[in-house]
Amino acid sequence: MIIKNDIKDLTKSELILWLQDKGIRSFRAGQIFKWIFLGQADTFDIMTDIGKDTRNLLSSHFIIERLFIPAIEESRDGSKKFLFRLADGNHIETVLIPEKNHHTLCISTQVGCAQNCKFCLTAKGGFIRNLTPGEILAQIRDVRNTMDHPEFLKNVVLMGMGEPLANYDNVIKALDTMRDADHGLKISARKITISTAGLISKFAALGRDTDVNLAISLNASDNKTRSMLMPINQKYPIEDLIQACRRYPLAPREKITFEYILIKGVNDSSDDADRLIQLLRSVKAKINLIPFNEHPESDWKRPDDQVVDQFLQRLHDAGYTAIIRYSKGLDISAACGQLRANRIQNND
Repeated sequence: MIIKNDIKDLTKSELILWLQDKGIRSFRAGQIFKWIFLGQADTFDIMTDIGKDTRNLLSSHFIIERLFIPAIEESRDGSKKFLFRLADGNHIETVLIPEKNHHTLCISTQVGCAQNCKFCLTAKGGFIRNLTPGEILAQIRDVRNTMDHPEFLKNVVLMGMGEPLANYDNVIKALDTMRDADHGLKISARKITISTAGLISKFAALGRDTDVNLAISLNASDNKTRSMLMPINQKYPIEDLIQACRRYPLAPREKITFEYILIKGVNDSSDDADRLIQLLRSVKAKINLIPFNEHPESDWKRPDDQVVDQFLQRLHDAGYTAIIRYSKGLDISAACGQLRANRIQNND
C-alpha cells in the first residue's frame, strides 16, 4: 500500500523532480501549486488543465491536507484565534490580526515549545514535535479559505507556538512556497517576519538562505533578568546575541526588530530603559514594546500606562524607532497557547 504524503510538504523544485522522475514535464508543478495555494483545491480531480492520467498518479501518491478547526474565537477588535487540530490529534494556534489596510497572520512552527520562556503559556505544555512544511503553510491557506477577502492577508509572522529556528529546515521549505509569487502564496519577503528567542547558531544560515525580516524576543537588558525570563540566555548570553545581530546581513534601510515585553517590577524601570538604549547602540534596531498580556497561569502584571509611556519616551529621546504594540483579542484566549491549553485541559 502506498503511504500518501501531503503534497504541501514539497517545495515546487522538489515536485518538479518528482514529476520528471515520472516522465511528466516540469511546468506541471506550477499548475499544481497554483490550484492548491491560489485555487484552494482539496482534490486533484478538479485540476482540469492537467491530464487525467497525471491527476490519477498524483491522487495515488499524495493528499492535499486541510487542518481541522475545532474552535475559532473572535474578539471585539476583530482579531480571530484559530485552534487547529493536526492529523495526529495535536493542536496548534494561529491568530489573524486586522490592521488598517491589511491583515497579519501569526503562525506556529512547532507543537509546544522547548524554550521554556517564563512569560509564555505555550511553554507550560512543553515541546511535542516540529510542524511539517505543509502544516506551516496550511495555517495560511486554511485561514485564507475562511476569509471573505483573502487578499487582505498580506503579512505573516512566525512567532506563534514554537521557536522557528529550532525547526529550521521545515521553516525554510515553507518560506519557499510562501514567497513564490507565481504559483505559491504570493507573500512578499518584506511582509514575512521570523521571530526568534535568540537561537544564534542559526543566524548565519538564515541570513544566507532567506531575506525575510528578523525579530528578536529580547525582553531584558541584562543577563540576570533575561536568563530568569528566557533560559536560552544561559547558552547564548546577551553579549553573544548582540554580536550575532551586528553580523546579520541587512539591506541598507532594514533593521532588526527587538521585541520587549514590559512586565511590572521586572524589566520596566528607567534603568532598564537606559541599559536597553546602550545595549542596542551598535545594532540597526527598532523596538516593539509589548505590555505583558496577563493570564491566569502567571502572577506577573502589566505595567501602568504611565510607566509604559515613560519607557517609550526614553527610547524616543535616545533616537530609536520604537512603538507600543498593544495585544489584541484581550476579551478572548489571548495569551499564546491559551486556547490550546484550555482544549487540552478539557480533554477535547
